[in-house]
Amino acid sequence: MARTMRRFKQELPAEELERILRNGKYCVMAVSGDDDYPYAVPVNYVYDGTSIYIHSATQGHKIDALKRNTKCTLCVVDQDDVIPEEFTSYFRSVIVFGNAHFVESAEDKTAALRLLGDKYSPGIDPEAEISRFIKAVCIVRIDIESVTGKEAIELTKAGTT
Repeated sequence: MARTMRRFKQELPAEELERILRNGKYCVMAVSGDDDYPYAVPVNYVYDGTSIYIHSATQGHKIDALKRNTKCTLCVVDQDDVIPEEFTSYFRSVIVFGNAHFVESAEDKTAALRLLGDKYSPGIDPEAEISRFIKAVCIVRIDIESVTGKEAIELTKAGTT
């Protein structure tokens, strides 16, 4: 699912994609929702260099959609500064296309939860929290098929990447 970017001069290099995926606070996940409506929802995530992991309740719209169709997209916004006097925004974002897989083993779920804990609660031991919720949490691994990133032309011209 890798389209050629129309505005190729604004395309972000691989090392910048990696930085944004590692440091993003959250992403918006889009799935094929009910009645053919797209369903997009903000989620916390962690990127391990190969795949993206999210945690969720075991039931709900997102989970039902992923059971029907594992294809999904994720959008991580790194920057979005509105510049009123220029009628534009200086943005930088990444789009991921991938396939979702439900993580089943307690060992793999624990590993993903530790990664999430390290990202969102650095320096705090997550083991008690993991033990409390391991049976009630759903972990979804998104295997990345393609990833692209783009920034505002003003940022490209300024060389801020």
